[in-house]
Amino acid sequence: MAIDKIGVVGAGTMGNGITQAFAVAGREVVMMDVGEAQVRRGVDTISASLDRLIKKDKMSAEQKAAAMGCIKTANTLEALADCDLVIEAATENVDLKLRIFADLDRIVKPEAILASNTSSISITRLAAGTQRPGQVIGMHFFNPVPVMALVELINGLQTSAATYTEVEVLAKSIGKTPIKVKNSPGFVVNRMLCPMINEAVFALGEGLATAAEIDDAMKLGCNHPIGPLALCDLIGLDVELAVMQVLYEGTKDPKYRPAPLLVEMLEAGYLGRKSGKGFYDYVK
Repeated sequence: MAIDKIGVVGAGTMGNGITQAFAVAGREVVMMDVGEAQVRRGVDTISASLDRLIKKDKMSAEQKAAAMGCIKTANTLEALADCDLVIEAATENVDLKLRIFADLDRIVKPEAILASNTSSISITRLAAGTQRPGQVIGMHFFNPVPVMALVELINGLQTSAATYTEVEVLAKSIGKTPIKVKNSPGFVVNRMLCPMINEAVFALGEGLATAAEIDDAMKLGCNHPIGPLALCDLIGLDVELAVMQVLYEGTKDPKYRPAPLLVEMLEAGYLGRKSGKGFYDYVK
């Protein structure tokens, strides 16, 4: 089956980034979110991102217009009924994702593939909630999606070889580098990355050094482009905690227990950049 029309559920950071990546590659995309305000913010974010590329001479105004012309928006899942592939990019909440997949399974044409951009939730579990488990796959992009080359393609226990091949070809066609990953808590990148961030939060909570000093230590000592606490602010403290909880519950290994300070900061509403405060302040 040719994948010509893509649906994206969610117009937030990941959803609009995924939409941009496909639109720039000339693919027809329908970006859906429950509210018109969310969709408009998503479109505005894409437009501003493309404007930055124009200023850097990496894109022409004509190319931007062509990309924006590939994007349609919607506020209901029914608008995705004729898509060949739908990528769910909603909040990292298993119950929410299960509801979305059940609804998509009912609405989207039978031959369509359903993918999740989840960073940690079991693809096997999501697939089991549908009547097309062989056509369900994980398609985990990385933030910022237009820049980051990697896509983790996660096979659930039920995912067919044909589904994997079709999605792999599609990922390569938009300039991404896919890696094949077995369904497991945290997959590959977050299995390694999130515990490192969590350990940095432990270090901060124990007063080993300040947030800036911990980040400088990893940038200068390990050549990381961004420190773990600043990175946590970027991806969201809520996302980091959700992944650590999945790792801990999925493995029952105490090494994955979330840092108490991480939990307390969420209780205070400190989510990182998106709330204006995390390990650093972002309100000017």
